[in-house]
Amino acid sequence: MEIKNTVEGFVMENLMTVLDQYPEACRCEKCCRDIAILALNNLPAKYAATEKGDTYTRLSLYTQENNLAIIREIAKAIEIVMKNPHHGDA
Repeated sequence: MEIKNTVEGFVMENLMTVLDQYPEACRCEKCCRDIAILALNNLPAKYAATEKGDTYTRLSLYTQENNLAIIREIAKAIEIVMKNPHHGDA
């Protein structure tokens, strides 16, 4: 059985759109992953184990309030990663 955090999909779907507002931000794989992880750590997880559950959870998350919270957390994470990039670390 696969368990899925539905919020992760929302973060990944919005990541590049929010990054477009930060042209000076690094877009390497490691920095993008760090941004997504930071944002997800500050958002409540919503788990599903079936396609039907994932669809229901996604529909319940489609609100302006949730979308703004996700965008806000992505933007905060971008600011943090811009100040402390780890793309040079091993």
